Amino acid sequence: MRILVIEDEAKVASFIRRALEEESYAVDVSADGAKGLQMGLSGSYDLIILDLMLPGVLGLEILKELRKEKIQAPVLILTARSQVDQRVKGLDAGADDYLTKPFAIEELLARVRALLRRGSGEATGLLQVKDLVLNPATREVTRGGQRIELTAKEYALLEYMIRNTGRVLTRPMIAEHVWNLDFDTFTNVIDVYVNYLRNKIDRGREPKLIHTVRGSGYVLKAE
Repeated sequence: MRILVIEDEAKVASFIRRALEEESYAVDVSADGAKGLQMGLSGSYDLIILDLMLPGVLGLEILKELRKEKIQAPVLILTARSQVDQRVKGLDAGADDYLTKPFAIEELLARVRALLRRGSGEATGLLQVKDLVLNPATREVTRGGQRIELTAKEYALLEYMIRNTGRVLTRPMIAEHVWNLDFDTFTNVIDVYVNYLRNKIDRGREPKLIHTVRGSGYVLKAE
């Protein structure tokens, strides 16, 4: 999952970025309101963490513009404890949740997981296709009740695929959301990791869940 952090306090932004990347999220950071708005309008993000007090364009104006342009990604706003009126205005403008500074990183991560669950429509928090089950809260993956051990990057790739079940994911899409990089046509790293997943998820099991769409990319679905 790809997350945009719009926060002008360098230490706070670095703290958030490091914690999210340790959880295998792809993260972009902007310290400027105008640039953050431009990035948010790209529609490339699964969630946006937005500070309200920003240089250039204030967070509340960014939020209003995102919703005006039909950007539906969940937005978690960050505010100082004294900014009660700003929190209310933010929620009224379309924010999905808020967190007051200072905050515990564990709470931030829990709120991020909750918002991503809500955005995926998974009220239980479990992501499931046939007998393949992924629990974002514990990062546990099972198939047919048998636990599957994945590396951090394998897990991130599987989570992206299962959250987009039935959707063809191109290599550039996977590179952007899982590796947070522009796709390099000269590398086969994505194909290598998809094969790693196939060996762990599909080998010796039916039905096969990870499929190649020739000339396009990959799709996770049950046939």
